[in-house]
Amino acid sequence: MNSKLIHSALFGIAVGDALGVPVEFRDRKYLKANPVMDMLAYGTHNQPAGTWSDDSSLTFCLAETLVEGYSLKQLSNRFINWYEYGYWTPHGEMFDVGTATSKAIYRLEQGINPVMAGGSDESDNGNGSLMRILPLLFYIKEMKIKDRFRYVSDVSSLTHRHIRSVLGCFIYIEFALQLLKGVDRFEAFLQTKDTVNDFLNNNPICSDNEIKKYCRILMNPIGDYEIKPIYEYTEDKIESSGYVVHSFEAALWCIFKENNFEDTVLRAVNLGSDTDTTAAIAGGLAGLLYGFDAIPQKWIDQLARKDDIYNLCERLKKKLKQ
Repeated sequence: MNSKLIHSALFGIAVGDALGVPVEFRDRKYLKANPVMDMLAYGTHNQPAGTWSDDSSLTFCLAETLVEGYSLKQLSNRFINWYEYGYWTPHGEMFDVGTATSKAIYRLEQGINPVMAGGSDESDNGNGSLMRILPLLFYIKEMKIKDRFRYVSDVSSLTHRHIRSVLGCFIYIEFALQLLKGVDRFEAFLQTKDTVNDFLNNNPICSDNEIKKYCRILMNPIGDYEIKPIYEYTEDKIESSGYVVHSFEAALWCIFKENNFEDTVLRAVNLGSDTDTTAAIAGGLAGLLYGFDAIPQKWIDQLARKDDIYNLCERLKKKLKQ
């Protein structure tokens, strides 16, 4: 039994994130010619090697909140402290933030109810809640599925309230839950598809049109057209933008295209565009799939604040008795 599942997930996210930071916004063509093979320094954000971004910062804010006890108000405060004062940043200063997240934090600062802070327009479906939600898995894993959905919805809604973002987070957590149980990744995919579709069929939380946005993961037919599972598509059919559906599909696709942690996160980075987030999402899943010891030690050693991250993992493990 892997006794470091929390470490696997959080370090997996941070390592993937840090690998992608230097080449964020680089396109796929550029990365085909100049592939990322290791931790790089500077680049897009002019940061030292091993620097992680808002993806990891907000993930750690959630983990810290779970250590103290689940509270949307405290999570909101941590997001504000990160944005305003550099809380849980790699070098004491926030250097990257998504538009939707920035707007939501402004609303939180004005005192809005946390579950109403996130944008709810169709244009608000970036990947900003998907990238940070994985620690919640360890808190809700024993709950009934309806309760798991409620917690995921609330935590996503601090920055991303549209049902498409919530649904993406929910499917992601359900897939991660299967990996946490030690289920083979292909079986995990099928189990997730069946579990989520059954839940959606019995709990009309969104329109069929919204469900179909994830058809390559949930494999719902469109009309008479059967949809292939995400892992059967070729790379040219995989997009890696900051759109929540693209990010989730790209990260999941990488999980199925490689057979170890290192190659999975490197493939995610080299898809281009939103490199840090695709790799952070894939890294969290790959950490659960392959375990903490599968994450290259050289990359862990290069991470900013690696001892603080390890301490956070230990505290969360103790709190949740895992």
